[in-house]
Amino acid sequence: MSLRGRIAAAASLSVALAVIAAAAGVYFAVRSDLRGGIDKFLTQRSHKIVTLAAAAPERALSTLDQLRALARGARAPGGFPPHLPSPRFGAPPGFIELIAPSGAAVVPGGQGASPALAPDASDRRIARSGRGSSFSDRLIKGTELRVLTVGIGSRGAVLIARPLTEVNDDLSSLLPLLALVAIGGIVLAALLGVLVARTALVPIARFTARTEELSDSLDLAQRLEIKGRDELARLAHSFNTTLDALERSIEAQRHLIADASHELRTPIASLHANIQVLREADRLSPSEQEGLRNDIEEELAELTSLVSDIVELARGSKRIDTLDELRLDQIVESVLERARRRSDVRFVVSLEPTLIRAQGQRIDRAISNLIDNACKWSPPQGPVEVALIGGVLSVRDHGPGFAEHDLPFVFDRFYRADRARNLPGSGLGLAIVRQVAESHDGYAHAANAPGGGAVLYVSFGAPIEIGAPAARSPSPA
Repeated sequence: MSLRGRIAAAASLSVALAVIAAAAGVYFAVRSDLRGGIDKFLTQRSHKIVTLAAAAPERALSTLDQLRALARGARAPGGFPPHLPSPRFGAPPGFIELIAPSGAAVVPGGQGASPALAPDASDRRIARSGRGSSFSDRLIKGTELRVLTVGIGSRGAVLIARPLTEVNDDLSSLLPLLALVAIGGIVLAALLGVLVARTALVPIARFTARTEELSDSLDLAQRLEIKGRDELARLAHSFNTTLDALERSIEAQRHLIADASHELRTPIASLHANIQVLREADRLSPSEQEGLRNDIEEELAELTSLVSDIVELARGSKRIDTLDELRLDQIVESVLERARRRSDVRFVVSLEPTLIRAQGQRIDRAISNLIDNACKWSPPQGPVEVALIGGVLSVRDHGPGFAEHDLPFVFDRFYRADRARNLPGSGLGLAIVRQVAESHDGYAHAANAPGGGAVLYVSFGAPIEIGAPAARSPSPA
């Protein structure tokens, strides 16, 4: 079912249920009101009978004697009172029956040929105690009655009944009308549901058409128009935010490809030239041939390093799923050991034992880039200070430091400061450092150290307390 169909069905069902509930509520409210009128009449009538009995004790006693005679099986004369007074202006009198404490019942005269009502257990209990009252519904020879039984003290109880025929007839007449109203309401609900669904989905239809247009054009510079502050406006804002991120990602990839092409052009051209010269190697002296081979090896090493850096950057800063628990201080010490063999700088080291969750190979690569950068800028035999405190690795050299206008771009891809134009390298080392740090929920920061030189701060995420229970690494998605 389409979204429009679901909305129309939900709206129609909601209105239909409301109509049916309203019709049912009207029916039961009318029923309650009509039956309440009957109960009010019976209560008022019982008060008059009780008052009449209290005002005529001798006659009441005579009636009690008659009831006792009736209980013994004797023929009883007319009841108590002998003849009931008729209500004024032809109001309905109701049916009245007297119940003795023994449970015997007698019907006073003046009530036509109505049959006597057999007292039930509740009636006899009220007659015995002479106290209390109760309402009940009874069916006598096809006629439904509403019955009120009221205690009248030592005399027993009086039972007053009135037929519910009028109430049932009124309710029977009301049912078809309410059924017609309910059916009409359901039909109207269906029509309104379709109208509401069509009206409500107009903005969504426009939104869908616009997104399809953007998808077909592949023009990432276009955005959805945002109107208001409703859910669709929030959805449009989220969609535009996604487009912004996508545009930035594609632009970054384009820049990476363009910069990589530019950087690869130089070593490839140099290799091409050297290989062409190598074809005429018989015309070169042994020393020239050796120098040519060394140049080719250096160009190949530079090309290999550049390709490796580009591949590393192409991974992006996406969070890594599979991580291992590693000692960061031991990785730093291993990198420093390698650096000591190929550099003449002097390392001043202060490392705290630090446990992190990370990918060891990428962490090793990032730290190597940090150390190589410091060695490149430090003077011969100059100190390079390496410290690991609180999970943050800092590497300081004693070179010229960063120019102020270079600081915001130190970790950008292929960015090279003016002072680094003539030095080896592609400008990708520190970009890899930042990317690896961010992929581990960390950061990279560059600054000029007090007293000269540059200092780089890198965090590879919050450290784990050594000795704490090992956390399970999440499984790959």
